[in-house]
Amino acid sequence: MSATHQSPAPEQLRLLHVHAHPDDESSKGAATTAKYVAEGIQVMVATCTGGERGSVLNPKMDRPDVWADIAGIRAREMEAAREILGVEQRWLGFVDSGLPEGDPLPPLPEGCFALQDVELAAGPLVAILRDFRPQVVTTYDENGGYPHPDHIMCHKVTMSAVKQAADPAAWPELGEPWQVSKVYYQMSFHRLRYAALDQAMHEAGMPSPYSERLAAWEDRDVEKRITTFVPCADYFEVRDEALKAHATQIDPEGPWFAVPTETQKRAWPTEDFELAWTNVETARPESDLFAGLRGEQDQGSYTI
Repeated sequence: MSATHQSPAPEQLRLLHVHAHPDDESSKGAATTAKYVAEGIQVMVATCTGGERGSVLNPKMDRPDVWADIAGIRAREMEAAREILGVEQRWLGFVDSGLPEGDPLPPLPEGCFALQDVELAAGPLVAILRDFRPQVVTTYDENGGYPHPDHIMCHKVTMSAVKQAADPAAWPELGEPWQVSKVYYQMSFHRLRYAALDQAMHEAGMPSPYSERLAAWEDRDVEKRITTFVPCADYFEVRDEALKAHATQIDPEGPWFAVPTETQKRAWPTEDFELAWTNVETARPESDLFAGLRGEQDQGSYTI
């Protein structure tokens, strides 16, 4: 495929986000999602696990009745967020691995997502890719964005599924092969962004929730990997509403919402990605996950 092919209409463009847990779709790239939905692009979220072993991070939800039905509650939270974002959503059906703690780390629970065979675990996602037929897929990088075992496994399964979905010899029972055009890694949690928000808070005379974090930040040069800055500030409010729908995971009085939305819009109005694989030519930096797929006239670039 080349950048000179006939450009699909917006309703023919499709974007698939692959996430480890319910709430990840709202905390990573949700404003970008809302932007594309508003443009008429079809967006689907594939959620690898049910979040059954996740923590309850909202003190007001840390109750016995919540813990007794954590899987059901997280599923209902996902449905509420899905409706807010205007996306389709499918479960891959794997069981949350939890986040092991201790030294040495304890073994992962038997049967959990992170212990699955990668090639076999890719099967449900291959089926989704061949059915939904997205041009663009997003997932996490090889480090999982952060080293949660399910996020790392999500990366492995996504990359395997993209390859297998295009292979006629793989999973022939799951439909006709489909070749994704572009794969991106979520990259919005990086030092440049937090430093800009921190500076904006200080300039406004407000305490920053990020000063201590920045002082202890271990530089992994993530910023150098960013290829794509999607302007989506007009949809930050939608992102926040989707986040709040995950009431067990998000404290509305916590650091997620400590920086006023208008300050965020001024300081860092994009969500950011790394173009990890592509079979279309684009100019970098990009401002659009569909750059190269809409026609040359739409391949604009954006820089902070």
